[in-house]
Amino acid sequence: MTVKTDPARRFYETEALRGGWSVRQLDRQISTLFYERTALSRDKAAMLTKSAKARPQDRVSADEEVKDPLVLEFLNLKDEYSESDLEEMLLLHLEKFLLELGGDFAFVGRQRRLRIGDEWYRVDLLFFHRRLRCLVVIDLKIGKLTHADAGQMHMYLNYTREHWMEEGESPPVGLILCSRSDDALAQYALEGLPNKVLAREYRLALPDESRLATELEQTRQRLERGHRS
Repeated sequence: MTVKTDPARRFYETEALRGGWSVRQLDRQISTLFYERTALSRDKAAMLTKSAKARPQDRVSADEEVKDPLVLEFLNLKDEYSESDLEEMLLLHLEKFLLELGGDFAFVGRQRRLRIGDEWYRVDLLFFHRRLRCLVVIDLKIGKLTHADAGQMHMYLNYTREHWMEEGESPPVGLILCSRSDDALAQYALEGLPNKVLAREYRLALPDESRLATELEQTRQRLERGHRS
């Protein structure tokens, strides 16, 4: 198996049985580091519950295709860095960044300029997702997600839809990549918008393996007790 450690192997075995995963689904979960990503998530129970639901093989959604959180340990960034530093390192390690985003992402450009009224703006990164068949606008934030970030991304997507979309493409998706996301703020700021905007946290390091296993096992036990009660 491609899973090297015993805790991770036990995790995938248990979740595959609990969720009735096919071999293809199991391979997909392993390749997207579902074990590590679940342990890093602040809502581990939601991740485990979601994974147990059947997922039609032909259904594709932006929420499923964009990982949460994104693990960017290959950037080797220290405590002090700017948004421009983050962008430069992502482009320097573009191949690894594309692998972390997923196999269906293609790089289109950086610092794409757009003019709205008398003001000029720049989109940090622009990608295309082949299965979703849409442009993905990425805004990089080194701090916490704010409602202003959501409003700015909504503006970018309106412009992208009108000026950058090609015939036959699906509406663009916005991805705000931040170091910390507030779930409640994200819900009220992002839900119900005409455009699809996602907020995803990025992590610059993975926690200790033993801590991963302990936290996941505790979460799974709470879920099982909840089902029995």
